[in-house]
Amino acid sequence: MMDPGPIAGWTLEACGTVALVLGGWRSYALAREAIAPLADDGDPTRTALEATRPLLSRSRVRTFARRVGCSVGWLVVAMYGLYLLLHGQALLG
Repeated sequence: MMDPGPIAGWTLEACGTVALVLGGWRSYALAREAIAPLADDGDPTRTALEATRPLLSRSRVRTFARRVGCSVGWLVVAMYGLYLLLHGQALLG
């Protein structure tokens, strides 16, 4: 009978690598989307109208918070990929 250690180790390493790459890439992309509107002043009329609203009811603030939250979620997926890589390497050797 074959030892399941090497097979499980390679599987964990493959899944960890995929999770790390996809999670890191999506996290970076969403963080970049969240920060990009901050570099532009936008339409002066819309900016003036939104300045009169409470902070949490502004669409730019909600969009920023949603994108940052999703970015952090993808970063958690990438960190789980590192965890899988660590345990895959422990099984292999």
